[in-house]
Amino acid sequence: MSTHTGTLGHGDHGHDHDHHDHHDDHDDGASHSTFKGYMTGFVLSVILTAIPFWVVMGKVFEDSSTTALVILGLAAVQIVVHMIYFLHMNARSEGGWTMLALIFTLVLVVITLSGSLWVMYHLNVNMMPTMQEMKNMP
Repeated sequence: MSTHTGTLGHGDHGHDHDHHDHHDDHDDGASHSTFKGYMTGFVLSVILTAIPFWVVMGKVFEDSSTTALVILGLAAVQIVVHMIYFLHMNARSEGGWTMLALIFTLVLVVITLSGSLWVMYHLNVNMMPTMQEMKNMP
């Protein structure tokens, strides 16, 4: 049994002596990624960035709303890729708290994307002049 006198002795950092052994043996369920895991995430991220670029530049879809939906879908997939491969979030790690963080992130993304689309749509409808108004301009 050790007693602390209020000052730290040489080599004593205020922790139990077996602190490092306890930390090394502790497995919190978090995935510890490897170089292969990071490269997989990187390659997926590049692909999920290149596809929307190709969709827009190649004018793959005639309807711009279809293009926007495809881009938003791929953006959501990319968010999940980043959360899994770079933030190491899964249902087992941190006692399930990362699942709560995933749900919170998804709610924020849905609110942000739907709100942004709503604002842009209404700005387009209410602020852009029609062709008739364009003809009447001096």
